[in-house]
Amino acid sequence: MPGLAGAGALLRGAAVAAAGTALARRALDTDPPGGAARWTRTNHRGEAVSMLEGPAVAAGLVAGTLAAGGGRQGAGTAIATAGAAVFGLVDDLAEDTSTRVKGLRGHLGALAQGRLTTGGLKVLGIGATAMVGAAVGTRRSGGAAGHLLDVAVNGALVAGTANLLNLLDLRPGRALKASAALSLPVAGGAAGAATGVVLGSAVVAAPGDLAERDMLGDGGANALGALVGSQWAFGAPRAVRLAALASVVGLTFASERVSFSAVIERTPWLRGVDGWGRRRDAADPGAVTQDAPTGE
Repeated sequence: MPGLAGAGALLRGAAVAAAGTALARRALDTDPPGGAARWTRTNHRGEAVSMLEGPAVAAGLVAGTLAAGGGRQGAGTAIATAGAAVFGLVDDLAEDTSTRVKGLRGHLGALAQGRLTTGGLKVLGIGATAMVGAAVGTRRSGGAAGHLLDVAVNGALVAGTANLLNLLDLRPGRALKASAALSLPVAGGAAGAATGVVLGSAVVAAPGDLAERDMLGDGGANALGALVGSQWAFGAPRAVRLAALASVVGLTFASERVSFSAVIERTPWLRGVDGWGRRRDAADPGAVTQDAPTGE
């Protein structure tokens, strides 16, 4: 989004996302739906961590996206982001932890056996809303076949990125940092205002997340991923989108066999970035702390 109009949309999206996240969190803290205990998890330290960050961030993202405008692209992004948040929250709050199924392969395997887990419902729901968002937001270019291809690629990219961001949400602040890093390269494109939305919401959420008072959970991480995926889907050329989708699919399959956290720990510069702003264990100043699991 070049020029002053693009900069104005970016700043407007950032301001509204930040304000929306802060106001939503204040309202949720005042009267948590179902009571505070429903939103509380215990992390590895045995400390209580609140998942109210997730719906607050999602509310800020949707509000910021709508404020930034963007016509059909903005509407498609808002649909995909809201859908990812809703189905992520269902998995957060209704998951049967006694028969916990992990990973995309596990949820799809359960579906193949006729069992619909909350994670399986999330996969189907985010996939469906991502496709609806892509159908709304994808510009027509060329003939009908080319447009259908673009919608399919865009929907898959949005859904895949929503899942990928959630897979990264295993350490304090990691998903917030990753969403910003993935959004910045396309900040100058047609969907560049989304970068302001991501940064505005992340700035408000980061202190509590890094201090291990809060966590995004699936609702917040999936929403962030859907918004960033929409930014790439609606703002990058087809060749770049195809390459991005291949990367997302490859990383998703790799996550079934390789621990992202272990890779980050073995890579000095990634470990350094990952640890920025995070609490350190008193017994080991260099130790990396861990969030409560997000359910993937």
